[in-house]
Amino acid sequence: MSKYGKYVLVTDSTCDLPAKFAQEHKLEVFPLVFLMQGKAYNHYLDAREMSLEEFYTKLKSGVTSQTTQISYHSYMEFFEPFLKDGKDILYICFTSGLSGTYNTSKIAARDLLEKYPDREINIVDSRCASVGEGLIMYHIGEKFINEKPDMTELTDYAESIKLNVCHWFVVDDIEHLKRGGRISSFKATFAKALQIKPLISVDNDGKLVNVGKVRGSNNVYDAIIKKLIDHGEDYENQVVLVGHANFPEGAQEMKKRLKKLVKDVIICDIGPIIGTHVGAGMLGLAFMGQRILED
Repeated sequence: MSKYGKYVLVTDSTCDLPAKFAQEHKLEVFPLVFLMQGKAYNHYLDAREMSLEEFYTKLKSGVTSQTTQISYHSYMEFFEPFLKDGKDILYICFTSGLSGTYNTSKIAARDLLEKYPDREINIVDSRCASVGEGLIMYHIGEKFINEKPDMTELTDYAESIKLNVCHWFVVDDIEHLKRGGRISSFKATFAKALQIKPLISVDNDGKLVNVGKVRGSNNVYDAIIKKLIDHGEDYENQVVLVGHANFPEGAQEMKKRLKKLVKDVIICDIGPIIGTHVGAGMLGLAFMGQRILED
């Protein structure tokens, strides 16, 4: 129980967890928004407004996608029913290093608490994205459903583990990173010519960092798994998350190689919010360890 009463555990659809996991762990998922062909779509974990197959088919055909800042009113409308129902809120938010959602949600929470002074809203900047955000929610969700901690305890737990979530991924189509300003046009052209794929991580500010490079598709698996071996803590007993953007065969190959090393592997589909910026073919791994950003 929280300080005042029952509470709900909320995260964003950028966590890219399987919808079944969210349902089983009683997670409330705030949908983020993408724009395609002049229309706005809410992305839920079950991809009810646009399937991932349709999204990536359009993306590969040259249709552009954009993400959009979530409005103050969207947070007000999402949070208020819980408060009205006598429940407090613990919101684990998409990294402030890549989005303004954290700041906007804090403003909405402040204003709602003026209206509901007996309620409580805790907001944690996860400093994580995609399967990294998914992994922190895996651990928080397991604790939430199995141990039933009070909200203060779960908030403290989230803060204590968030910078131990390690993200490593490789992007197949570098054009999306170039379009989003994550890599220069010169570097993109150079990388394409030499068949080099950027090896990307997330720093302690929750921002994407181009750490190194992988030459050729066959070396992607070894490069990513080496990060687990080098930086993972007690990885033999870990559940790790493999994320893919319309690359199921790559995810299955990664899982096959990881199963010899770790306790379990959960495969996650990368949704349109992250997919907009990484494109089809992205493959990533999230595990618990030390965020050491070196190639």
